[in-house]
Amino acid sequence: MTVSECRPEDVPELLASAAALFAEDGGRHDPYMDTGWPAREGAAYYAGLVEDPACLCLLAGAGAGHLVGRLRGPDPLRPGAVTAVLESMRVAPDRRREGVGGALVDAFVAWARERGTNEMTVQAYAQNAGALDFYRARGFRPFLVALTRS
Repeated sequence: MTVSECRPEDVPELLASAAALFAEDGGRHDPYMDTGWPAREGAAYYAGLVEDPACLCLLAGAGAGHLVGRLRGPDPLRPGAVTAVLESMRVAPDRRREGVGGALVDAFVAWARERGTNEMTVQAYAQNAGALDFYRARGFRPFLVALTRS
């Protein structure tokens, strides 16, 4: 299994993985998630990310998954934080528990550290215990908690 940075010609594969994440995760855990967004807006969005030096778009070989990360701009309320955000990650269901997710996160962490970050963040749905366990096992810890009410 290989992890490689996306090139412009890889955008359709990146988009397919991201669309699957929208359906599998957002569609399951968020009743307001627009699971049609990738089909309408995703091609231009992900093409822009692939070209942006402040973003990292990775693919795991043979359709195993993807990761999207980005550097966050300065925050005047937290001037000491230099932050990278793990924006999106998916591992294909038939490739889980093979180390794909760990390889993607390791590449993200290395990329972020090379750019001088001292903080990396990721969001996961509170109901997605598997994702929470996965990220905790890789050193992420709860920092902020968002509460919602209908």
